[in-house]
Amino acid sequence: MDAAMEDAQAQPGGEWDRGSGGADALLGLAGAGASLSVCYHEAFGPHDDLILLEAGDDLLADLLQGRVTVRGRPEEDAVLCTPSATYAMKFVGTSNSMFLIPPGEAVAPSLRPGHANEDATTTSDAAASIIKVAPGSIELVRTAPRLDKLRSLLRERPYVLDEDLGDGSEHKKGLYTWEDLCVLVQASDSELMDGLNSISAVEIDGFWRTVDVGSVNTVLDMILHNSVLHDWLLNAVPENAVLSVMESDGFTRKIVTHCLNRFGTKVEQEAASCWSLDEKLVCLQFARRALSAGTMKLNSFMDKWERSIPSGMRADLQMLEGEVLYQKRGTETWVHAFRVADLPLTPAERFAALFLERPRWEWKDLQPYIRDLRVPGASSEGLLIKYARRTQPSADDEPIFTAR
Repeated sequence: MDAAMEDAQAQPGGEWDRGSGGADALLGLAGAGASLSVCYHEAFGPHDDLILLEAGDDLLADLLQGRVTVRGRPEEDAVLCTPSATYAMKFVGTSNSMFLIPPGEAVAPSLRPGHANEDATTTSDAAASIIKVAPGSIELVRTAPRLDKLRSLLRERPYVLDEDLGDGSEHKKGLYTWEDLCVLVQASDSELMDGLNSISAVEIDGFWRTVDVGSVNTVLDMILHNSVLHDWLLNAVPENAVLSVMESDGFTRKIVTHCLNRFGTKVEQEAASCWSLDEKLVCLQFARRALSAGTMKLNSFMDKWERSIPSGMRADLQMLEGEVLYQKRGTETWVHAFRVADLPLTPAERFAALFLERPRWEWKDLQPYIRDLRVPGASSEGLLIKYARRTQPSADDEPIFTAR
């Protein structure tokens, strides 16, 4: 009722303002046996535009300060977003009568049955005026942001080097600004930005884009090539120098900086800013290239991977958790790409994709593919119990997980 009353107070021109409501008197009731008569407001009706919202104390500040938005397309279930969290909205009906009473002082019940012609000044029994009988309310339940759609949207038109968007609106099809994404993706602003960062998106000319894999590889190769050419240490690549050299080679500073940030960390030094390239991130990129041709024998893959990485870096199979799967074929071990970053973000769809790929999983293989799942109120163990069946013939055996 409080949220609806706040809404009513924010609309001084509303039809329920044509008379006093009585909510003030109702809120002032105290003590056992206290009572207040009620009557129909002159504007009583269904008022379908007024819906009760049940919210916890932690949400009140955002609600009352107008820091919430309802997001979702007509074909989607709506969610309510604060600046940092997303809440599912569920209508819950009630068998009890819930009266919605506008703010104001209680007045004589001139609209009660049997009192229609009674002079309000002659009765001492003041009443609160009911404007609506609410059939239920909307509950808010914290939920995970729905970011699968973000991935889908940004995959429509990844950025490629030397692309020309043109000037016409038809050339902007498949491109999305921040404002577009806020309308289309059901996530809070903070969660949306985290989602963009998780897929290495970058804002280019006002549009949020992912960068084509081939373009990323080209820029990374040139950064590494220039590091050798100019004798730059891979943990201390001078920012101004690399940007200047890469720009003279035809690469935009925006994309070069994006790739430096994707594969390294900026380090502020006294003389100048430098970038320290991350061994794992760089080696992973070369591992993905090596596996782009498909399934390979592990020995062949390791040979190809080790020969491709920059001098001074070391390839380690532990880097590939959540990136590849291994399979025994006789005496040989084979490997193929299977990236957690390409799997659905919702638990049901994630587990379905996992068991489609492999009907039986050992825990050491499964764990890298579910540890990133984030569902408010549910732990990884809880999700595992819900979506998988565990079998373990003996205490010495590794547990095996299959689909429920």
